[in-house]
Amino acid sequence: MREILAQALKDALRAQDKRRVSTLRLIQAAIQDRDIANRGAGKDPVSDDDILAILGKMVKQREESAKAFEEGSRLELAEQERDEIAIIRGFLPVQLSEDDMKRACQQVISEIGADGLRDMGRCMNALKEKFPGKMDFGKASGIVKTMLQ
Repeated sequence: MREILAQALKDALRAQDKRRVSTLRLIQAAIQDRDIANRGAGKDPVSDDDILAILGKMVKQREESAKAFEEGSRLELAEQERDEIAIIRGFLPVQLSEDDMKRACQQVISEIGADGLRDMGRCMNALKEKFPGKMDFGKASGIVKTMLQ
């Protein structure tokens, strides 16, 4: 994943795409920050799954910022955030559709043998393990909760 991001940055620099260059540098800075934090805690550098989680978090942050900018009538800043979201999403795996998410949740519930809300944590951990970066776990949590009630 690091090599893909590095190559994308080189390509953006050659193309003189300022928005893409700045966004890719932000991504690399976030990864480097996590590497430094892990090193301080005696852990390994971030893995590809961790990078996908970082990218997902960056998308979520930008969505919240874009919404706040729109509410504040700062449409040019909201558009800038949306441009960054599009660039970051280009490195994320394709997200599962709503129906696929429901099927995945149902499958995990039956695999684990969950029969109540007390099994919700186990279900969510299994989903995060099986589908890293491929679904919105906030929505998945609501789906699992509904199915377990």
